[in-house]
Amino acid sequence: MSDRLKVLPQYLIPKHALTRYAGWRANKVEGAKTTALIRNFVAKYRVNMDEAAEPDIAAYKSFNDFFTRALKAGVRPLAQAPLICPVDGAISQFGAIAGDQIFQAKGHRYSTTALLGGDARLAAQFQDGLFATLYLSPRDYHRIHMPCAGRLTRMIHVPGELFSVNPTTARGVPGLFARNERVVCVFEHETLGPWALVLVGATIVGSMSTVWHGLIKREGPVHEWRYDTSGIRLAQGAEMGRFLLGSTVVMCFPKGGLRFNPSWEPGGAIKMGEVMAL
Repeated sequence: MSDRLKVLPQYLIPKHALTRYAGWRANKVEGAKTTALIRNFVAKYRVNMDEAAEPDIAAYKSFNDFFTRALKAGVRPLAQAPLICPVDGAISQFGAIAGDQIFQAKGHRYSTTALLGGDARLAAQFQDGLFATLYLSPRDYHRIHMPCAGRLTRMIHVPGELFSVNPTTARGVPGLFARNERVVCVFEHETLGPWALVLVGATIVGSMSTVWHGLIKREGPVHEWRYDTSGIRLAQGAEMGRFLLGSTVVMCFPKGGLRFNPSWEPGGAIKMGEVMAL
C-alpha cells in the first residue's frame, strides 16, 4: 500500500477534536488510574525511566507531568560544537535549503515562507541556508533545548492542520510541516545571525509551550509576539520549550560555513546535546 493511501484516514478523522480531548485527558489527575496509564505507556514504548530525574512512576500526578519529565543532571552532556542536537528523537531530514525549498521526503518539498507563516522577508534570510527536521517519538524526552545561544526576537503562532508527523505521514502528505499548526521561534546569534526553531503540532499533541511564554493558546488567526527589546537570551543547551505529547522540530539557519555531523543520516537516532553541525 502506498504512503498516500496509508494516510488517507487522517484526512477524514476529526483531528482537532481528538487532540482537544487528548490534551484534556492528559492533564487529568486521577491517582491510581493515572499511574496505571503511565505504567502501561512506559512498558509499551520501552521508556527509559532510569534517566528521569523522578524515576518513580507513581510520583507523577498527570500524564503530562510524566510526558514532560525532566532528566537527571548529566545524562545529556553538551558537546563542544557550534550546533548541538536540541532534542532526543530521530533524524527526519537535513541538509541544504535549495533556494527557498526544504526537502520533506521523496517527491515532497515546501517553502521556507510557508513554514514561517507566510513571512517572505523572514524566509529570505535562510535562502540557500541549512535545515534540519527532527522527529520525537512517544518514547522520547520531550523538552526542547537550544542548539546554539540566541537572543529571542520573535515568536509566531500559525494555526493549521494536525496531521501525524511520523515518517509515513511525512512521505504521504505534501507540505506536511508547513500545513500543520506550528510555533515559529526566531533568534539572533552573534556570529551565525538569525535562525529559527519551529515547533510543529500534530494529532494528539495537547499543546506546545515555551519557557518565556508558557502554553500557546490554540485560537484565532496567525499571531505574533515581538521581543526585540525584551533582553531574553538563552544559552546553548538551555531548555526553550516543550511538547505536551510528541511531535517534530524544524530548524533553519542562514547560509554560512557550517556543515552537518558527517555521521548523520535520515532515520538515525539522536540525543539532545550531541554534535549537530561543525
